[in-house]
Amino acid sequence: MTLFSSPTCAMSHCARFVLHEKGVVADIEYYDPTEPPEDLLELNPNGTSPTLIERDLVLYDSRIIMEYLDERFPHPPLHQMDPVSRANARMLIKRIDQDWYQLLDEILFSGEKKSARAKKMLREGILAAEPIFAARPYFMSDEFSLIDCVIAPLLWRLPSIGIDISTPSEVITNYAQRIFNRAAFKRSLSEAEKEMIEPLK
Repeated sequence: MTLFSSPTCAMSHCARFVLHEKGVVADIEYYDPTEPPEDLLELNPNGTSPTLIERDLVLYDSRIIMEYLDERFPHPPLHQMDPVSRANARMLIKRIDQDWYQLLDEILFSGEKKSARAKKMLREGILAAEPIFAARPYFMSDEFSLIDCVIAPLLWRLPSIGIDISTPSEVITNYAQRIFNRAAFKRSLSEAEKEMIEPLK
């Protein structure tokens, strides 16, 4: 199994996090997405990151890769087992992608004016979710799940793009540090990600 990954892409980071949570032995090939290697282009002509290769299987969508890894390596499970809970988790991840990750993309890849607006909206959106972070040990769950694997890479990047989500209660900061202290999260970091601004102190 090989995971082709950008060293800075948050979506790739999510897939790497799941890979390490599962304890899967795989080769992680870091590359510059603007210059994809030839062996990747032969399998995925778009050269997108992340791309997971296992024998004849080629997956190149972060969320599909995460789901595949969770099903392919069922222990420890990162989804609840009943269909209703799994469906609700998938809907929540879709909402996070639409509401938060879309804004992260605007911040990283748009002009200064649009970026400033996106920063304000992203910060306000995350702070508005403080009661959800406070309600349970993990995001809307008593157990660590794929949802946390989606949220953590985004929170890790906030200081490096100038977004402060600290509050007097430190609820979100404490949640973030709890996830960042997981051994799998530490192993999931690329060298470039380790060099990002010291997160959420």
